[in-house]
Amino acid sequence: MFTFRLALTLLIAALAAALITPFVAPAVAWTGFHFPFPRIFDRVVMVTLLVAILWESRELNLLRRLRAGFAQPLSSLPAVVCGFMIGGAAMGVLWELAWLIAPLSARAYPASLMINLVLSIIPALIIAIIEEGFFRAFLLDGITEDFGRPIGLVASSVVYAAAHLVRSPARFQVVGIHPLLGLQTLAASLGQLGHPIAAAPGLLGLFLLGLLLAAAFIRTGRVYFPIGLHASVIVGAKAWRKFAPGAQSAPGWLSGYGRPPLISGAAAWVITLALLIVVSRFSKRDQASSLPPALAAEDR
Repeated sequence: MFTFRLALTLLIAALAAALITPFVAPAVAWTGFHFPFPRIFDRVVMVTLLVAILWESRELNLLRRLRAGFAQPLSSLPAVVCGFMIGGAAMGVLWELAWLIAPLSARAYPASLMINLVLSIIPALIIAIIEEGFFRAFLLDGITEDFGRPIGLVASSVVYAAAHLVRSPARFQVVGIHPLLGLQTLAASLGQLGHPIAAAPGLLGLFLLGLLLAAAFIRTGRVYFPIGLHASVIVGAKAWRKFAPGAQSAPGWLSGYGRPPLISGAAAWVITLALLIVVSRFSKRDQASSLPPALAAEDR
């Protein structure tokens, strides 16, 4: 079964990363780079997860799922643009709310704003492509194959939300080898989910965003529309604290009640729910023939 095999694979990979990182960190320092241990840990985790998934790729049907999700790339480019424009309009509403409630002295967009937004599009698209490939084309399709669409939607969105909040809560340097430090960092990262009140706003916002992106994937049968949506959210959220008028003093319902900014705020929740309703009413142009295998089976 896909879900249990993937869960076991990720668990083993995370534990392996925790055991490897204490030996990788001194090696990195020896080369002259001095990064915080949690940053090195996060990178080692990503590499070990990738290696583990590739090792199990045949049993997890990785290539089949990715081929289906990324089918017809050239003809699907307009879907990326459409998703980016719709997501950009939603982010624009949040930015304009910030402008309206900002003090008069802060009601100005810096001249460098457009340059920074344009420069951030390519990195945002790369992140969106990677995450939509994993969370929607791969994870959502696999869980749906095991348990059906409703559970696939919810479960993949829960994993998406949790994955974005599981980060080491501290930044520190280490000297020498400390064999248990990786396990301690892993426990501290997962421990953030053990504080539901503090984590709830971010988890809710990311869960709703995950539902929106999953619904966009299901309704179009490809990753391209959600890639556009996802990239626009990344661009808007990344630039928020630095460029939005009065963002530093904006109320929590707009700027967010924690991490990540904007997404953890009530205004973003409302807009995401509105987009979710709109996307859920989309008509699939090719019906079951345009969907990945597991999702197509749900439509029969």
